[in-house]
Amino acid sequence: MSPSSSDTVPLGLRFVRGDATSPQAAGPKVIAHVCNDRGGWGKGFVLALSQRWPESERDYRAWHRRRAENDFGLGAVRLVRVKPDVWVANMVAQHGIRRGSGGPPVRYEALADCLRALAPRVLELEATVHMPRIGCGLAGGTWGRVQPLIESELLARGVRVTVYDTGP
Repeated sequence: MSPSSSDTVPLGLRFVRGDATSPQAAGPKVIAHVCNDRGGWGKGFVLALSQRWPESERDYRAWHRRRAENDFGLGAVRLVRVKPDVWVANMVAQHGIRRGSGGPPVRYEALADCLRALAPRVLELEATVHMPRIGCGLAGGTWGRVQPLIESELLARGVRVTVYDTGP
């Protein structure tokens, strides 16, 4: 769903129809997506990532497996270089994998932490960020809560973001 013509799209944010694993931009690119804190990888957008760049999944699984020795947990981000000019940002912002009495699995505070940590790294790479509507698929979030986080944590710091929508 792209914004309607009456919606105001913030400077630095664009919506396109397409596949976030085929970023539409010149120069360095970071593909950002939400991961869960349980080590699960097998549904949703991650399937497209794994098909295109299996190293993004391998790195996430190893990061989770060694979590007692590293920073893996809600709010953590790990960049995986998959091409000379493309990185995948595995952002841990989902608690578990199912909706329960605690609401949807997405954790907005953790997502804000991830985006805040991602911004300086993207700026250092002189990259743009590309993503599906993060946190809004299997994570159960709403775009009305996610977009303001992107605005405050990425756009406000000068990071340009492209959001990819699929379907008609």
